[in-house]
Amino acid sequence: MSSTKLSARNNFMQEGFSRLWRGTNASLALAIPTVGIYMPCYDYFRNIMEEFTTEKSPTLTIYVPLVAGTIARSLACISCYPVELARTRMQAFKGTQRDVKLPGVWKTLVDVVNPVKGSNNGYRMLWTGLGAQLARDVPFSAICWSILEPTRRSIQLAMGEEPGAGSIIGANFTAGFVAGAVAAAATCPLDVAKTRRQIEKNTDRAMTMTTRQTLAEIWRDGGIRGMFSGAGARVGRAGPSVAIVVSFYEVVKYGLHNFHQQ
Repeated sequence: MSSTKLSARNNFMQEGFSRLWRGTNASLALAIPTVGIYMPCYDYFRNIMEEFTTEKSPTLTIYVPLVAGTIARSLACISCYPVELARTRMQAFKGTQRDVKLPGVWKTLVDVVNPVKGSNNGYRMLWTGLGAQLARDVPFSAICWSILEPTRRSIQLAMGEEPGAGSIIGANFTAGFVAGAVAAAATCPLDVAKTRRQIEKNTDRAMTMTTRQTLAEIWRDGGIRGMFSGAGARVGRAGPSVAIVVSFYEVVKYGLHNFHQQ
């Protein structure tokens, strides 16, 4: 039995069925503003850059998805990071017993700040591990969009029909699934480092840890297996997640465009 399946089984046996969705509220609180910032910003930057490169330097157009995705993801990460921190801590530390009620996002963030309350580092703790988050999400986004855009266009050309809701869902879901899975596998070590930095309880250590040091510790403790710990679960989540988000966004955009025209 794989470690992912064993972990899920243990969670179910020890904590009950509902605990498999531990931290869902925080995940939703994170996903909505993140997607709301990320996807429109990506579209905006991509359109501007494609227009510019098409006129000035067509050979650079191929790199537009990579750059636009990088900028958009950076903005989304920095804006929503405290909620991401709360989600990770809720999933890592809380709710290990059936009769223990999970704290909310706000309570978790207060617990993060309280140990250093009154110091200059108080609110900086809300962005603990941001460097690791950016180190993971920026390459993930760059790889993802670099694969997604050409794959999506190839599928749409192969369909050879006027774009409709069905063809948009099919092309975006397939391209998103492939791009998300590949990007997740490639950036798994950075995800492991990000999680380790976020769940560090020692305040002083949390403020001084760097992504490079964390990766070195992971390699020292677990080698290549440690670097890719949880890769199966990450790939299994990222593929469908990217596919669903991109498909839904494009269908909504298509519907709003048609409504505006009518």
